[in-house]
Amino acid sequence: MKITVHTKPHARKNEVIPIDEHNYIVSVTAPAVDGKANEKLVSVLADFFKKPRRSITIIRGGSSRIKIVNIE
Repeated sequence: MKITVHTKPHARKNEVIPIDEHNYIVSVTAPAVDGKANEKLVSVLADFFKKPRRSITIIRGGSSRIKIVNIE
């Protein structure tokens, strides 16, 4: 399943807000430095979808706030 994620790094808390079936807003506490926000994004999505971290990959937008993420 491919989803579009609008990431908000350096937020006060980790949070996933579903907009619809394929679009989500994800706030992460990690800063957008050295890929820390992307690592935290994968972790937060894994918890939200109850999947292992290895089943979640960022397909597009690694350095952008809007990302395409694949969830197996």
